[in-house]
Amino acid sequence: MVWKRGGLVAEARTQSEGRVALLHLDATQPVVLEGTAAIIWDLINGHRSEQDILIELEAAFEDLAGQMQAQVEEFLACLEAQRLIEAAHTTSL
Repeated sequence: MVWKRGGLVAEARTQSEGRVALLHLDATQPVVLEGTAAIIWDLINGHRSEQDILIELEAAFEDLAGQMQAQVEEFLACLEAQRLIEAAHTTSL
């Protein structure tokens, strides 16, 4: 699955602390992402697949417990449930 950021999502970030606050314009509470969550958000661009995101994370972090894939899938599902991301419609050539 290729994900893109939702069209109705406002974003504010702090560069020094690696934090990003997201607000779907129909929601009442923002979501604040830090650390790995903020890194995943930065990787979501409408072109990278879920597998591409996982590969980049595995290159940057050790997955000693072998649970990174499940955690990334769960996190992306949470972002989708909050309408912060949506499936990107890709076309094949």
